[in-house]
Amino acid sequence: FVAIVQYKFILEKNISFCYYHFMNIVTPVLELVGSLGLLLYGMKLMSDGVQKSAGEKLQRTLSVVTSNKVVAILTGMLITMIIQSSGATTVMVVTFVNAGLISLAQSAGVIFGANIGTTITAWIVSIFGFNFKISAFAVPVVGLGYFLSIFKKRKYQNIGEAIMGFGLLFLGLSGLSSVFTPDQLGWMLNIKGTGASAIILGFLIGIVVTALLHSSSAFSAIVITMAYNGLISWELAAAMTLGSNVGSTVDSIMASMGTSANGRRAALIHVMFNLFGTIVVLCFLKPFLDLVMFITPGQENSNIAIRISMLHTVFNIITTVVMTPLSGKLVKIAEFLIKDDPSEKKKVFKLEFIEHSGKENVATYIIQAEKAIADMTDVVTDMFDKIQIGVTKRNSSYVEKYAQEMADAEDYVDQMHEQITHFLVKCQGLQITEKQLNHISCMIQIVDELENMSDNCYTSIMLIIRSIEKKMEFKTEDMERLLPYIELVRQFLQFIRININKQLTQEKLELAAELENGIDAFRKDLKKVARKRLEGGADVKAELLYIDMVRRIEHIGDHCFSISESL
Repeated sequence: FVAIVQYKFILEKNISFCYYHFMNIVTPVLELVGSLGLLLYGMKLMSDGVQKSAGEKLQRTLSVVTSNKVVAILTGMLITMIIQSSGATTVMVVTFVNAGLISLAQSAGVIFGANIGTTITAWIVSIFGFNFKISAFAVPVVGLGYFLSIFKKRKYQNIGEAIMGFGLLFLGLSGLSSVFTPDQLGWMLNIKGTGASAIILGFLIGIVVTALLHSSSAFSAIVITMAYNGLISWELAAAMTLGSNVGSTVDSIMASMGTSANGRRAALIHVMFNLFGTIVVLCFLKPFLDLVMFITPGQENSNIAIRISMLHTVFNIITTVVMTPLSGKLVKIAEFLIKDDPSEKKKVFKLEFIEHSGKENVATYIIQAEKAIADMTDVVTDMFDKIQIGVTKRNSSYVEKYAQEMADAEDYVDQMHEQITHFLVKCQGLQITEKQLNHISCMIQIVDELENMSDNCYTSIMLIIRSIEKKMEFKTEDMERLLPYIELVRQFLQFIRININKQLTQEKLELAAELENGIDAFRKDLKKVARKRLEGGADVKAELLYIDMVRRIEHIGDHCFSISESL
């Protein structure tokens, strides 16, 4: 009996001991997962809130960035600082390069600037994260953000979402600060190695973890917290931070999958920029760390969190300064390594709906569609110009030069109609505002009108070709009467081309109505004259073809007016 009691006592003691140590291991790990989740979700919520409230304006700014390198760098830097995500900026860059909104050379400057802009998160964490009790203001901030987010006005909802994300970010940081200590996870994360092997290990950890988290900013916050609590050395923290710069390119790589050659080249420029700068700094790590130490207030006695933020910023600024004059070389290397797609050399239109892991919002897709619609308008306008050429030069050379070319153009417009419509229907399935839904519906209608316009252009050109092949005779004055009529429609088409994707003012709508009425009146006069010629014994086939051509050209004016109403 005594033996049984003693055995029971020893067993209970061992179970208690095992349970205690098990909980000592599991609890910090669970706290780490929860804190990291709060940090990442807070950053996502903050970035999404900012993008929803101001993202469309920011993206439109990015889509019209000038070719000036300094302006492109500043644009990329400011946009990234506002939306708190270099990944989102680089995804937008790849998307816009793929759509032809910005050139490959312009994309290089924006990517360089995005790398500088992303360092703002590290500064926020290092300045505000360790100087006072975070939860003292983080919880009220989350509460304020939540109550703003339940307002009916979407503007307040988006602002509230951003504020709530800001608070959650610091709650997650508070959790990381408490768990990244020698007492909690020191047994697992206390990396005290020195030398080249430790530096390479830290560099690789930075690449892998950042790629998994899809956020260099989040990993920077983790590194700063670990270094501040003494789990890693200053050199190791530097190596991890440099590694995170390479790991952050994963978003642009994923965004480039399935895009055009230029889209993939933009992603490659991002990789080359980050990789080249990182490798050079790693080769001269000691002098570089001495430089960072020298310019950081307090130098060796400086706060290590501030020192890491300074390192991140100095690295990206120096790399940008060095690489900016070489951006043209980077573009040429990217063009050499990634050849043009064979399909791009053919007259094939593609507008694929590529999802990028939530790194952008619907505004990016809308801007892409607008660019495609503008291109479609250019093609239709070019087709219409061939009508005017055919009326003035009715000879066999016109048939030889434009018959196949216009057939190819008509087929290309049909491809654009199908691809753009499919793309816009996909956009309607996203989380969009009522204003965006109306805009997308209008764009679908405009694409339909443009396709119908191309049909009438092609038919008119075919009528001219038929008249040439059949050797139909028209009086010179009859063809000359068509020219001012065609010119009036051409003015209307140019009006549409200039104002496509813009909201028309009342004054411009009145001008569109004037052009439409003028075309209708002109058509009636031309048809009346043609009927008189028929009554006078003119060639029936020639006059019917003439009337049909007048009617087709008038339909083009009708489609222009419909587009004006949609705009």
